[in-house]
Amino acid sequence: MSVREFVVLGTASQVPTRHRNHNGYVLRWDGEGIMFDPGEGTQRQMLRAGVAAHDLNRICVTHFHGDHSLGLAGVIQRINLDRVPHPVTAHYPASGRRFFDRLRYATAYRETVRLAEEPVAADGVLARTPSYALEARKLSHPVESYGYRLVEPDGRRMLPERLAAHGITGPDVGRLQREGELNGVTLDDVSEVRRGQRFAFVMDTRLCDGVHVLAEGCDLLVIESTFLDEDAGLAADHGHLTAGQAARAAADAGVRHLVLTHFSQRYSDPGEFERQARAAGFEGELTIARDLMRVPVPKRA
Repeated sequence: MSVREFVVLGTASQVPTRHRNHNGYVLRWDGEGIMFDPGEGTQRQMLRAGVAAHDLNRICVTHFHGDHSLGLAGVIQRINLDRVPHPVTAHYPASGRRFFDRLRYATAYRETVRLAEEPVAADGVLARTPSYALEARKLSHPVESYGYRLVEPDGRRMLPERLAAHGITGPDVGRLQREGELNGVTLDDVSEVRRGQRFAFVMDTRLCDGVHVLAEGCDLLVIESTFLDEDAGLAADHGHLTAGQAARAAADAGVRHLVLTHFSQRYSDPGEFERQARAAGFEGELTIARDLMRVPVPKRA
């Protein structure tokens, strides 16, 4: 059975706290694991969350500030130490290649795994698999930053009442799905399009076109909300979002489940992020991320 869930390893911005590790996230999607922004301490958080190096197929880095990338050295070495039996692909802003190289070879170790580097230089589709397309969009931050989005291909939903009306039952249903037509009856006659699921990961950024494109129609949107609304000036100066800005963008995009994360250590009440997100008009499912929590991707509508 396929599993689609988002595992939160860390939720702090800039510096960790007693209760929040540096950033680190893993999306489990149909037998693949995609790690996002491994900050310091990611290896230990993986152990606590039950995520193994063998689970990882891709690593996606949004940008090269330390709280989003300093854990790369340890994660890459762990992938090699554990002799992960499949290739692992790393995506990161092309302008930060020198930082990736330094982290990849920060110390001596034995390379046993093929780690493919596919730097991101422009908006677009980075990879296609049978279960998703991985896209990137540029964000607005003091250093080059990209957000990531997974889009499942659309499928078909068979409609029992229409199948019955055309007298199609049993093995003939499978034949029609494979061949597209059976005795003059087409798939369009007995089914409808089932839109694929969509997930997006948006870290350090001001509001920009990339935020809106990534969030559009998402079933699950994970987005930074470093600041509360009263500190919107600080957010703009440092290239970040407030809780209200993130929530309004999610509401405008029709997001079903919103996960807020990447919180400044200056705030002691996580509930205030939820209150401001609701005040901004977001009415869908809302999660204020905590370290080691798991968030299921919503079931198809």
